[in-house]
Amino acid sequence: MTDFTTRVLADYRPSEFTINSTDLTFELHETETIVTNVMSISKSKEGKALLSLQGEQLVLKELRLNDNELSSINYQVDEQSLTLETELNDFTLTVVTQINPLENTSLEGLFKSGDVFCTQCEAEGFRRISYYLDRPDVMALFTTKVIADKKAYPYLLSNGNKIAQGDLPDGKHYVSWQDPFPKPCYLFALVAGDFDLLADNYTTSDNNEVALEIFVDKGNLNKAHHAMASLKKSMQWDEETFGLVYDLDIYMIVAVDFFNMGAMENKGLNVFNSKYVLADQESATDADYFNIEAVIGHEYFHNWTGNRITCRDWFQLSLKEGLTVFRDQQFSADMHSAAVTRIQNVGVLRSQQFAEDAGPMAHPIRPEKVVEMNNFYTLTVYEKGAEVIRMLHTLLGKDKFRKGMDLYFKRFDGMAVTCDDFINAMADASAIDLTQFKRWYSQSGTPEISINESFDQTTGELTLIIKQSNKPTEIQKDKFDLHIPIKIELCHQEKSQQHLLELCQKQQSWTFGQFDHKPVVALLSTFSAPVKLDHQHEVEELELLMVEASDEFNRWDAGQSLLTYYIKKLVLDVSYQLPERLLLAFKRVLVTDGDQALIAEQLTLPSFDDLVNQIPLADPIAVVEALANVKQFIATGLTAEFRDCYQRLFGDKYQNDGKSVAARALKNVCLSYLAVIPSEQELIKGHYQVSDNMTDTLAALNCATKNTVNEFDSLMTDFERKWSETPLVMDKWFIIQASYNNDDIFERLAKLEQHPLFSLKNPNRARSLISAFSQNNPKYFHCISGKGYRFLAKQIVQLNEINPQVASRLITPLIQFERFDLARQAMMKEELITLSQLDNLSKDLKEKLDATLNISES
Repeated sequence: MTDFTTRVLADYRPSEFTINSTDLTFELHETETIVTNVMSISKSKEGKALLSLQGEQLVLKELRLNDNELSSINYQVDEQSLTLETELNDFTLTVVTQINPLENTSLEGLFKSGDVFCTQCEAEGFRRISYYLDRPDVMALFTTKVIADKKAYPYLLSNGNKIAQGDLPDGKHYVSWQDPFPKPCYLFALVAGDFDLLADNYTTSDNNEVALEIFVDKGNLNKAHHAMASLKKSMQWDEETFGLVYDLDIYMIVAVDFFNMGAMENKGLNVFNSKYVLADQESATDADYFNIEAVIGHEYFHNWTGNRITCRDWFQLSLKEGLTVFRDQQFSADMHSAAVTRIQNVGVLRSQQFAEDAGPMAHPIRPEKVVEMNNFYTLTVYEKGAEVIRMLHTLLGKDKFRKGMDLYFKRFDGMAVTCDDFINAMADASAIDLTQFKRWYSQSGTPEISINESFDQTTGELTLIIKQSNKPTEIQKDKFDLHIPIKIELCHQEKSQQHLLELCQKQQSWTFGQFDHKPVVALLSTFSAPVKLDHQHEVEELELLMVEASDEFNRWDAGQSLLTYYIKKLVLDVSYQLPERLLLAFKRVLVTDGDQALIAEQLTLPSFDDLVNQIPLADPIAVVEALANVKQFIATGLTAEFRDCYQRLFGDKYQNDGKSVAARALKNVCLSYLAVIPSEQELIKGHYQVSDNMTDTLAALNCATKNTVNEFDSLMTDFERKWSETPLVMDKWFIIQASYNNDDIFERLAKLEQHPLFSLKNPNRARSLISAFSQNNPKYFHCISGKGYRFLAKQIVQLNEINPQVASRLITPLIQFERFDLARQAMMKEELITLSQLDNLSKDLKEKLDATLNISES
């Protein structure tokens, strides 16, 4: 029976039992793996106590207390746990279980990924391997022995350092591993398979030589070099930036095709979705290269912010994830254009996390209650969590932030702690009171900031009155004022001033003097806080900021605000005539001799999701058409300029350096504008045919699918013929197909479901069709017939049985229905009600559906 119990942060109690050591033996078999788990356990109090170990989908074969085998009268087993009573203070418990990895389509615990045995134990997957105290504050020393057929599984991997290996009868062999650092079971990992191995080494700053090993499917060795280079960059960066040195003799990464997450930071053995490891010029885009480096960095940085110090309970998840996302963002900014990296991070936050904050699953970065922990691996915990850390960095400054990090590691190394422990370390190291700042951890929703400007011509003084609003929500009726860092830039006569304002009250005012005329105010420089702004610049001010703001983020943001202003005009009035001054503003950007990657970002229109977050009860089709009209207007008015820029950048041979990546980005943005002009669409086919890299190839195909050019199907057929044996590239093929901008999209989707390479059991492939359609094709996902909603709901029904975690993530576009007009709301709600009535509804889905439907009816 599925457990739908709601767990509450306030109910946290330390475990009465601790596990000192865990000695695991795996006898691997596709359908009958035997796991022998020998635990040394201690009890904190005298007298009898109940030991309840979590376990799911396990067959208990044997249970021994010290040397005595227990019979069923001595313990109780149900679908969720194994319970026994003991008065012993120290004892050894041996649990032998049998599991079926082949049938484990949830991809939690031990499962088969193609021909490979693989584990995923975060958040609560270890309970599908053995009965255990499956909670992050129970930390033990692990020793693992893996036994398997030597021919089929020549590599047997687990956490820590290798301590023994040898051959066994019947063609089997074993390898034993020992992790010298205590860890919770969610960080346990095991992989067994036959791989190509890329080996290297890294000498740490304390002169320890670390063996680096990346395991990939046979034939993919040439695609692992970028991942290896990224790992070495990450190790060096963490030493130089935070003084953190790797602590084992070996660091391993394994790439697998079937994986729910992007990657997992298991101590010494990171398991990665192959999407974030494999790359070469022909098969990976510039974005893939960037993301691989970022994710490699993220998981490596977890070695200290997640492994050496972990979270006390799952409500503290942002302790490790928000902090580590901030660290990987800083790493990426140092490796690439800091401005473009920041712009892209903010784009995700505004378009997706703000919607989450406004939706039925809104929660603080430290949630207060949860049914299914997998539902809280969210943009709020990760991305907003990183923004909260960034605000600390802004308020404290670089040096005091580093002192706070140093104190955090000194105090809590080897421990499972809380978000409060982290903030207290920062406060103590910096001597800055962060009591009010802690509210960011417990308060949900996106704060709204309003600004009133007044300029005194006589005194030359500018006064800013800034107010904050934190609206009540269903789960939090009472909201309190937050400590919000607001960076501003005052642009005045080709000069600018930068100031950091700290808004702590409901309303505060600041005055700036010695101006001969009113300066233009750019608010939230570098996006210094995750807030919404209620402030309307004049068009002339935005045009000025686009060119003259010294902060590159401010220049980009002004352009986005200008575009949003005109798009909203068109949504409200389709007959609105866009002015020529819009063309002049963007022409100035296009012909600027500056960072081409930044120019590409400045020319990119706001996303559909960002726009509907700003338009109450948005008609999605009106937003799609307004976006198309603005793009058509700019493309038509600047055709010659786009063509000139495109031709200047066209034909360069592929290089994977920052300057070349930036040039490709700008070239392909130009192509995307030219592609909406029928007379220019012949460029698409030529672009595809001469492409020597995946970035340019996909740019052509994306232009073809969005503009339904005649050659689309022939280009896609050619692409499929070339790449049908390469799963990650075929994921891209499915994404492009699902984005097709034509009325026959639903017939196309039906055929794609039957495609021999499509399988709902592969999370990457499921996302590449289903998520790509619901998120990348708003015109047809939101079509008034409701077909788009029905298509998504049908897939979720199937995934509820196959992989509830994936189903729960794919349902997001439906549960955020309150952003749209009443007609769409009704259709989406109808699908949600139908889903809520499913037999055997997973708790992953039930939690989200309950929250959504309860709020909508309140």
